[in-house]
Amino acid sequence: MRDQQPVILKGVARQWPLVQKGLQSLDAAMDHIASFYGGRPVVEYRSAPEEGGRYFYTEAVDGFNFERDRVPLPDFFDRVRETARSSDGRSFYIGSTDLDNFFPGMRDENDLVLNDPMFDAHKPMVSIWMGNHTIASAHYDMSNNLACCMVGKRRFTLFPPEQVANLYPGPLEPTPGGQVVSMVDFRDPDLARYPRFAEAMAAGEVAELEPGDVLFYPALWWHNVEGIGDFTAMINYWWNTSPAFMDTPQNTLLHAILSLRDRPEPEKQAWKALFDYYIFGSSKQPAAHLPEAAQGNLGPLDEVKARRLRALLLNKLNR
Repeated sequence: MRDQQPVILKGVARQWPLVQKGLQSLDAAMDHIASFYGGRPVVEYRSAPEEGGRYFYTEAVDGFNFERDRVPLPDFFDRVRETARSSDGRSFYIGSTDLDNFFPGMRDENDLVLNDPMFDAHKPMVSIWMGNHTIASAHYDMSNNLACCMVGKRRFTLFPPEQVANLYPGPLEPTPGGQVVSMVDFRDPDLARYPRFAEAMAAGEVAELEPGDVLFYPALWWHNVEGIGDFTAMINYWWNTSPAFMDTPQNTLLHAILSLRDRPEPEKQAWKALFDYYIFGSSKQPAAHLPEAAQGNLGPLDEVKARRLRALLLNKLNR
């Protein structure tokens, strides 16, 4: 993980009760999950057979090709079972759902042992994902991830961040699941429309996960995720090593579109030099030659300074 490269940890979670139940039968896996269910409605996504399980935009990109509702977990399981029996091609999906809040006690039996001191300082957010035959279009997350394949199989197609242009990102908002997605259908790529996607695939990596396998991939790596099976379940651990008081860089991107993107090219290049100096270079360099009392926002950032800086930005943006 310190190398910031994807890696599969084969069979690490193979003996977890949920994995073992899934190897017995889909019903056994569902019953195990249901035994911890606290009763709160879950968010169910569903799509028609012709969508092939891909949760995406409509053809005109003026809406989404799926429906979304809050439902009791048993209703979701009933629909998944019915679809498995009838093979009618409908897709059902529950996205990232906080494991401790919705399934209290489940981690007592199904949990990774994270002994690295890093995890003491940066507690992961632990979520469960469930569905049948589903495809989450390629996207990136802001956190590092340990994805644990519990039931069924998972196929991750991974790309380093520098492949962004070759993946043809869609709108910044709205998005199918919160993050920007690639517009390319990985099942049948239209290379006439998206020719650079061939370069992305040449640089990509495919991770085929069996029940009990764990995949690590770093923050901001693009990943297309396929759930393979009549019922699939995954538990993942998300974490950041940045302080919680730091803002999301996604907001910085939006502000840069507002303030920088459409300026004359010479100005953009000048601002690039400034950003390289203040942001992408050493965090210590801009303040190193200044007395501590004069460093202001150039000095080390802490929670108090972050709060003041946020207030300053809000004041400037509201003018």
